[in-house]
Amino acid sequence: MYPRGLTGGGLACASCGAFFVWESGYDRFNGHERPQGGPISAETRFTEPRINDRIRVPEVRLVGPNGEQVGIVPIAKALDLARESDLDLVEVAPTARPPVAKLMDYGKFKYESAMKAREARRNQAHTIIKEIKLRPKIDPHDYETKKGHVVRFLKGGDKVKVTIMFRGREQSRPELGYRLLQRLAQDVSELGFVESNAKQDGRNMIMVIGPHKKKAEAKAEQAEARAQRNAARGEQSAEAETAEAETAEVETAEVEAAEAAEEPRSE
Repeated sequence: MYPRGLTGGGLACASCGAFFVWESGYDRFNGHERPQGGPISAETRFTEPRINDRIRVPEVRLVGPNGEQVGIVPIAKALDLARESDLDLVEVAPTARPPVAKLMDYGKFKYESAMKAREARRNQAHTIIKEIKLRPKIDPHDYETKKGHVVRFLKGGDKVKVTIMFRGREQSRPELGYRLLQRLAQDVSELGFVESNAKQDGRNMIMVIGPHKKKAEAKAEQAEARAQRNAARGEQSAEAETAEAETAEVETAEVEAAEAAEEPRSE
């Protein structure tokens, strides 16, 4: 792979056209400019901190592995301390004067940071808007079913978009849909509030109900309730096993007593 051109501190690959940023200077190789050291992409260069020999400043404010302040030391001494401690010298504040560097196990640090980011993404709560559609002249049983769905959504920390669908002559009586929406909002007032009042949108009337509890709180409560159910189920299983063991012991004792009574007596 030979460079196709030199542009503003980087090289463009002749085969794929990718642009690379090189950290060190250049030397000559077969009439072409060749970077000293390996290629570092622009994204990697600006997102990852510099470590060890990549830190190119005369001195740093050194922080020990346990957070202790060592002070301002020459970069050569900081690298020697890192090698003696079998650790890495990581630049944690490059914009400070002088830059702040810390002694740490960089591989372990990257792994723990990745795990924390993954756990944070897993626990991140996203509010989802659910939708329920009703008719102005809905049957009482169907209304209770739809209301149950709204209650479940609100308990889960999600918003609910309630849509009343008008057909034919029902469009001339929007008050029917308005009263139905007000009734539903009143029935679920303990779990949610009217975030967007009822408004006409063509043949439909729409209202949005928001939950009182945030998504994260709802998920935490659900997890706690699930743990309590599992614990109760485990206690019941333990009690059942104990009862079975006691029953087996009683049956064994009865069988032994019966066998003893049936044995012939010696004369």
